[in-house]
Amino acid sequence: MHTRFTASQSVEIAVPQQITFIQHYLRQPQRLVNALVDPSRIEQLSEECFRLKMRPLAFLTLSIQPTVDLKVWAEANGTIHLQSTGCEIRGIEYINQRFDLNLKGHLSPCQINNESLTGQADLEVQVELPLPFSLTPTPILEAAGNSLLKSVLLTIKQRLQHHLLADYQRWVSDQTEIGSEPSSGLHSNNPII
Repeated sequence: MHTRFTASQSVEIAVPQQITFIQHYLRQPQRLVNALVDPSRIEQLSEECFRLKMRPLAFLTLSIQPTVDLKVWAEANGTIHLQSTGCEIRGIEYINQRFDLNLKGHLSPCQINNESLTGQADLEVQVELPLPFSLTPTPILEAAGNSLLKSVLLTIKQRLQHHLLADYQRWVSDQTEIGSEPSSGLHSNNPII
């Protein structure tokens, strides 16, 4: 039985005013990835591609642990995009061969005042479920699947709201310290990008 689950999540984050605008920080995709997921579960494949090992997820009586490959890139204005490029479900080969995950998202600084970030993430999973799940009524399956995806996006949103701003403030502090070292030749109003 082929089933499709979807979820969307928007986010708005107030950004404390700093010496360096958040656009400069967002031009480093690996920092966003580290804010979204525990760094111990990330493998960097290339400058823009990352493999994320998600925590095990419970769906009805199944426990699955997706590994998702993400491409993350930034525009010059600081808007950062992410797009899934692959997914693997380890341990359940039947589902792995019949599983497709599509994640798209973006996070953009407010171009007027640089005091907020807004973003949106859309997650879709298509899967062919084995027996006995294929005998479960479709509305029950869809409700359970959509709820699971919403909880995944909500967890990502909460991590983003907490970890991104904390890392941004650390980064600004580090840039200010580097800029104030006499030997560096940099000034705090001319941060490293």
